[in-house]
Order: sequence, then C-alpha cells, then structure tokens
Amino acid sequence: MIRDHIQGKAWKFGSNVSTDSIAPGRLISLRANPPEYAKHLLEDTRPEFIKNVKKDDFIVADKNFGCGSSREIAPLIIKEAGVGAVLAKSFGRIFYRNAINNGMILIECDTDKISDGEELFVDIANRVILKPNDPGFKMPFTLSDKEIKIVSEDGLLNYIEKYNSLDI
Repeated sequence: MIRDHIQGKAWKFGSNVSTDSIAPGRLISLRANPPEYAKHLLEDTRPEFIKNVKKDDFIVADKNFGCGSSREIAPLIIKEAGVGAVLAKSFGRIFYRNAINNGMILIECDTDKISDGEELFVDIANRVILKPNDPGFKMPFTLSDKEIKIVSEDGLLNYIEKYNSLDI
C-alpha cells in the first residue's frame, strides 16, 4: 500500500546518473542478492551516500536519472536501500518503467528548487512537495492514477496477481 506522504532528507545528484552508476557494474554478480547490492548504491558517484542515507530519504537529481544500460537491478536496490522516492527533472525511459513496475515512486519536478540536505515532505495523496522549514514552498507534481495503483501494490506483477487483470 502506498503511503499518503513521505518525509526525509534530499540527497542531490546531477544529470545523467546512469544505471551503471546506481548499481556499480563491477558488482553485477550481486544482482541475485539485492540487499547486499544495495550496500553499494551510488558509491562511485557519492561514496558517503549509502553510509548516511536514512529510510524515506530522497534521491534528487537533475535530468535523465537512470539513463544508460537499463540495468534492471538499479531501481530494486534503490528501493532496498530504503529511499522513499526519486525526484528528478526527467528519467531514463526504461529505468522509469522498471522502477514503477517494481513499486518505486518516481516524481518529475523542478529539482532546481531543492537543495542538498533539505528536509522534504512529499504529499502523495495531494501530489505536492512541501518543505517543513519553508512554509511558503509548495511544488505540485504529476503522478498518474495508474502509477499510483501499480506502486500501491508494490509493483506491476503484484497488481496483476491481485486483480487478475491488466486493466490499470
């Protein structure tokens, strides 16, 4: 079940963060063990990230997050690491589908207005991002009802099994 809101710290990344950066290629042998692979999430891009990220924190990126080889394990280890959602200006197309299909929340928004380390409150129910330390900040976002249904069931396969249908 998808929660109504998520609150956590923003971890800022740049543009064109590839699935190879998310899930380091030299460790691809760990793909059958997502919890172990998650211990290496983004370690080549930002080594302190995995040591300090807390449950429900956010990965916040610029353009084209999840581009590249479309390494299917990438969204799984982000989710396994406890990241609440990924916010970016845009996503690699295949990464986006893999993430939603695996029950992970992705939000396209103007990440220029979010700073590294800021506390964010993402109101899923009302589709708005708030900053607890900035009462005037309110950034609406789009997340389709179909995506919410899939994520609510923790992924597309669970959705299909529960409803025995692709009618989303």
